[in-house]
Parts: sequence; C-alpha cells; structure tokens
Amino acid sequence: MIRFLNQETKNIASAATIVAAFAFLSRIAGFIRDRILAGRFGAGDTLDAYYAAFLVPDFLFSLLVVGALSASFIPLFIKHYQGNKKSAWDFTNNVLNIAAVSIAIISVVLFILTPQIAELIAPKFSQSKLDLVITFTRIMFVSDFLLALSAVFGSALQGMKRFLVYSLAPVLYNLGIIIGATVLVPAMGPAGLAWGVVLGAGLHMLSQLIAISSAGYRYSWRWKLNDADTREMGKLMVPRTMGVAVNQLNNVAMIMIATTLVAGSVTMYQFAYNIQFFVIGIVAVSFAVAAFPSLSEAAARKDVDGFVDTFSTTARQILFFVIPASVLFLLLRAQIVRVVVGAGKFGWEETITTADTLAFFTLSLFAQSLVFLLARGFYAWRDTATPFVVGLLTTFFNVIAALLFAKEFGVVGLGLSFSLSALVNVSVLWMALRLRVGSLKEGEILKSLFIISIAAMAGGIVTQLLKPVAASIFHLETFLGILAQGLVAGGAGLIVYGMIAWALKSPEMIAFIASMERRLFKRFEPSESISKDQTVA
Repeated sequence: MIRFLNQETKNIASAATIVAAFAFLSRIAGFIRDRILAGRFGAGDTLDAYYAAFLVPDFLFSLLVVGALSASFIPLFIKHYQGNKKSAWDFTNNVLNIAAVSIAIISVVLFILTPQIAELIAPKFSQSKLDLVITFTRIMFVSDFLLALSAVFGSALQGMKRFLVYSLAPVLYNLGIIIGATVLVPAMGPAGLAWGVVLGAGLHMLSQLIAISSAGYRYSWRWKLNDADTREMGKLMVPRTMGVAVNQLNNVAMIMIATTLVAGSVTMYQFAYNIQFFVIGIVAVSFAVAAFPSLSEAAARKDVDGFVDTFSTTARQILFFVIPASVLFLLLRAQIVRVVVGAGKFGWEETITTADTLAFFTLSLFAQSLVFLLARGFYAWRDTATPFVVGLLTTFFNVIAALLFAKEFGVVGLGLSFSLSALVNVSVLWMALRLRVGSLKEGEILKSLFIISIAAMAGGIVTQLLKPVAASIFHLETFLGILAQGLVAGGAGLIVYGMIAWALKSPEMIAFIASMERRLFKRFEPSESISKDQTVA
C-alpha cells in the first residue's frame, strides 16, 4: 500500500491528474469545513476573529518556509537526488533543521508580542474579539512548526515526482479542522477551532513523513549554514521571501480593510476567496506543481525550446479548465455560495454579499491561475527577483484600489480590486518571461483560447437558460433543491462546452479524451501491447 502511494509519476499530465484529484477532495473537504463553520458561527465575531488570527501564523510560515522551498529547495534537491541520494537526504536534513529552529525561535517571540500584533491587524475589533484573535493566534503557532516540517518533506516528494501523498496531505489538514469544529469546540469552546488547525497540521506532516521515509529518508542532525548549497539557497530565497512577504502583506491589508467594514466582512471576504480558489487549487496549482520539475530540468539543461513547449502546453491546459469554470461560477455564484456556506446562522443577506464578492474574484480566475505557472517559470531559471518586483507593484496597486472601492462598495470592492491587480500581475509577468526566453508560443495559446471561449460562451448560454427551468422543478428553499438547480444547469453547460470544443477540434479536448480513454481501457489490454506512447497520460 505504501509503495503504491509513493510511486514516482513519470509525466506532467499524470502528475497533474493526481494533484488535481486530491486537490478536488481537499476543496470538497474545505467546503464541508466552511459550511460547518458558517452554520455553527455565522458571519459574526467568532469567525471574524478566527480568520484574522490566521494572518500572523500564515505570514510567518509563508515567509520562512514557502519563500525558501518553493523557489530554491526543489531545484537543488533534484540536482542532488539525480546524482547521490545520500547527499540529497543530507541536504534535506540540513534544511529541515534550519527551518525548524528558525520558526520555533520566531514563534516564541511572536507569541509574547501577540496582543500588540492583534491590535495592529484588527484595530476596529472590540476587546472581546481581540481576545479571541490573541487566543487563536497563539495556538496556531504550533501548527506553523508542524507545517514547516511537512513543507520540507513535501518539497522533497515533489522533487522525486512522488505526488500522491503530497496531494493527500491537504485533505488531512482540512479533516483536522473539521474535527476541531465538530468535536473539539463542544469540549473546549471556541479555542477548539484553533486546536483543530493544529491537529490538521499534525496529520499533514505525519502523512508526508511516512511517505518520504518509505523512499529512503532517515533523519539525522545536520547544521551547516555555510556550505555551498545552503548559501545558494539563501541567495535564491531572499527575493522569493520578499515576494512572499509582499503577497502576505497584501492579504493582511485586505483583512485589515475588511475589519473596518461591517461585522462579518472578514468572514464573507474569506468565504468568497476560498470558493474561488476551488478552481485555482484544483487546476492551476495542480498543473503548476506538476510542471515545475520538468521546467526546472529544461532550464538546468539550457533547453529553451523544451521549457517553452512545457510552459505553453501547461498554460493551454490550465485555460481549458479555468475558462468554462469561470463562466459557471459567474452564472451560478448565488447557488454555489448558498450550497457551500448557506446554512444555520449564515443568512440570505450574507449569501448575496458573498456571491457578489465571488463574482468579482471570478473575473480574474484565468489571470490568477496563470500567475502560478508564470512564477514557477521564473523559479525554474532561478530567478526569484522578477516575481518579487512585479508582486510589489501589483500589491501596491491592489491596496490603493481596495481602499477606494471598499468605501464605495464595501467588502465587494475588495474582490474587484483583487481581480484588477491580478490582471496587472499576469500581464507584466508574461511580458517579463517572454523577454527572458523569447516566444511563449502565444499563437498556439490564442488559437486554443479562441476555441475555448466560444465553447464556454455556448455552455454559459445553456446554463443561463436552464436556471429558471430547473427552478420551476426543484424547491429552492432547500439545500438539495439549490444543489440540484446548480448541478442540472451547470452540468448541461459543461456538456455543451465539451461538445462544442470537440466539434471545433480543440487540441486540449482531444488530448483530454484520449487521456481518459487510455486510463479507462489500458487495464484491459495485454501488458505486452502497451507501448511507451500509451503511458504518456
């Protein structure tokens, strides 16, 4: 069983499928989590404090761990692993120890300063809400330590192209939060929410430790700050860490602005963001994560053509899934929000506000998705400075726009400013990567985008026409009625999208169907007849 869970994935399509499948499970678990939280607490003080409390631990984790690992650890690990596995494990242990000690020391300092930090990030909160923020934040520092260890293990698994357990870990993380909300809160009070986060982080870490151990990893104490790889990693991580800091400051700024609006604004903003990230997490992150090792290998060989082929193909695959999803999210936003979080204390007014915020997020789904791939394109060339500079400019733009739009539109304005900044971000990053490697095969991408857009519009028209028909059949006062309306109208729209894409000979649709056929029927073929071509996807 462990051998099956830890098998190497041979190509980007298979890796993306694995990551996407478990990302889907993780997002479903996340929706269940959000629905439980919304039903039990509503858009009020407890959840406002809960989401505000994530800011400091998330900032610390992203700054010290994600900033280093996403851009610098994986390429260096791959270099070692392809030559000397013992050297790869030594490098892993060195990074693990440095990350663990660093985050532990800083967490202790921030634990002491939490009351002052809480007042800074939520200046308009009442004292009782601030007390909740302080309690939640201090507990969540424990989850940071566990997730730091898990991030090192997970990055090594990515470097080995072993994506199954890596992709399963977020599902376990959400499971821990669900247990916190349903089991720990009744026993411990609101603090059980934060301890659920710690439980989820522990499950996240444990699953990846088991996987990497089965691949040959063994822990040993190593502490070398001055060896060549650590120095190179430090050089690479500085601008990347600054870029992550900018992104996190952007998130902090959005939450801070939301705290100045009506009660529940933080919760509604976070719910809308979580829902729109469903598509990004399943499609964009999955393909970007799966493509990164191949992009890094091509860059290491100075194979520009191979790099561009991988990038262009991955970009078209992302757009093939994201564009129709954007249309459906825009047309079915109220149904989606009501199904995901419209329960218990989360009322209809909060549903409409969250749906309107989601609509503006949805307008930039394609841009947000491509940014994940573009950033990894730069990281593959060990260029972490460019994404940082672009991120700094777009964050400044986002904050200014958010301050203006929030006054006029409330929390909905935050979704609008976020989307505008995402469009700026993807445009500048695309031009910068093109200057580095030359053509990104935009002609092929635009040709595919044209077909995808026509098919998506046709599917959207069918969805819109079927919404009132479904409403006349199902009782929309119930959860199942709203779910049925969305599934019928949205499902028909997706079928039409697929049919039009196939009729117009979309390369991505043809490749997708061929991949599904191989997966469905290769098990029935004699083993000796399976060629190399049949193992591509």
